[in-house]
Amino acid sequence: MASLLPKGVGSTGFQKALAGFRAAIGNQWVLDSEEDRASYIDPYAMGDGMDHDCSAIVAPASVEEVQAIVRVANETKVALWPVGRGKNLGYGAASPAEKGDVILDLSRMNRVLEVNDKQAYCLLEPGVGYFDLFRHLKENNHPLWMSVPGNSWGSVIGNALDRGIGYTPYGDHCEQICGMEVVLPDGSVVRTGMGAMQGSAGWQAYKYGYGPGWDQMFMQSNLGVVTKAGVWLQPEPEMTAKIELALPNFDDAAWAIDILCDLRRRDVIQHNIVFGSPVRAASTMSQRADWYDGPGALPDSVSETMMKKLGLGWWNAKISLFGHEGTVTAQVDLIRKLFEPKLGRPLEFELWKKGDPEEKSAQGVPTTMGLQCVNWYGGRGGHLSFAPVLPQDGTLAFNYAKKIKAYYEEIGQDYYASFTIGRRHINNVSLILYNRDEPEMVARADKLYRHLLAEAASQGFAEYRGHISYMDAVAETYNFGGGALRRLNDKVKAALDPNNIIAPGRNGIGTRR
Repeated sequence: MASLLPKGVGSTGFQKALAGFRAAIGNQWVLDSEEDRASYIDPYAMGDGMDHDCSAIVAPASVEEVQAIVRVANETKVALWPVGRGKNLGYGAASPAEKGDVILDLSRMNRVLEVNDKQAYCLLEPGVGYFDLFRHLKENNHPLWMSVPGNSWGSVIGNALDRGIGYTPYGDHCEQICGMEVVLPDGSVVRTGMGAMQGSAGWQAYKYGYGPGWDQMFMQSNLGVVTKAGVWLQPEPEMTAKIELALPNFDDAAWAIDILCDLRRRDVIQHNIVFGSPVRAASTMSQRADWYDGPGALPDSVSETMMKKLGLGWWNAKISLFGHEGTVTAQVDLIRKLFEPKLGRPLEFELWKKGDPEEKSAQGVPTTMGLQCVNWYGGRGGHLSFAPVLPQDGTLAFNYAKKIKAYYEEIGQDYYASFTIGRRHINNVSLILYNRDEPEMVARADKLYRHLLAEAASQGFAEYRGHISYMDAVAETYNFGGGALRRLNDKVKAALDPNNIIAPGRNGIGTRR
């Protein structure tokens, strides 16, 4: 790897920036060797990842060090790319959208600052990962449960800021944020919500404070660096119940999605429901070659063989219920009444009551099992997600699935899909698996992503989260008023960050430096 300069910065200016960073945080925490930079390359990059190589990495340990770094960046016009733990896998990991940015690695800021059992919240730094928080809660006997995403390597705060999700009643992670501390692009510090009062007693109790609420401004944005945030946690319930539904037919999606959406809207089911295809489940426990090594997409006949051997359906959904015993029992009875006549068999729920072994409960437990899917095609595997937001309509979702499945098969890609059902929406997660060592497969993945983006936009469905290589393309689909929202974002960016030094180009904001 050759040395690399930040965009618009000469060698002298960059050396001045590195000297300033070293003076602020110490020599050992400013990394610019080839080996250091290579370790931050996206491990799932389509190709060698060098299109998103960084020029250096800085790793502060405190908010004061973040302030000092941001001030040096402003003086030298060196752009920073903040990451909590750099585990945003499938979206670019730690790599910057703009080649040459300096990665601002916050993983040393990894303290659990407070856990309040009575009020059910914690206060965290951005380097705290899901395994860290889970271990802290267990070791200190806190009667609180956390929500975890499918890949739990990442930062609790980082995932919430990117609107990541989990699968418990607290699974809309951005909604659980209450109060942030943010270093602004000029190096000053602001606390949002009730934290704007010095010595606030209610910083993690009430989100909105007085006047405009700014928390959303720092989610999926590049308008500041979040250095602390409150996160609401779930009080341990009295009882849980869980079940895995396997629906045998592809066209079961239409009626089943309508039932599940209605239960979600009514909060009978209180979590995001994942409703996934056979490859989604099979790819975490096997490889494609175990089932089929022929050309083209996986034939339906092979999928059906796979389903029989693994006990899967064409669509598979995990449902969990939480609350008081009477409530959970009534909800179990309702779900039986709705699904058993359709499936022609009784449903077997696994019940847990407080005091039972924890492994039987439906609490969120950190895992990286889902990452096994990248091995589906073999080689150096990778995955790329496209997840547009659809209205809650089973027929609409099923017709969309049929169209997307047909295109996957047309270009020779195995169909991996799930519908994640939220309170009022559905995310159709179309995962694209590939082997980085096969250029034809990488080209196919890129072609598929761009087709899915255009197809969804033509039907009025927009992606909610973007990979670093496609951030501008996704932003362009938000085209009402000739891109009015993007212009507004750029105006706010220019006002707060005139030198465009915080993550230029993130989600299409500040791309035009």
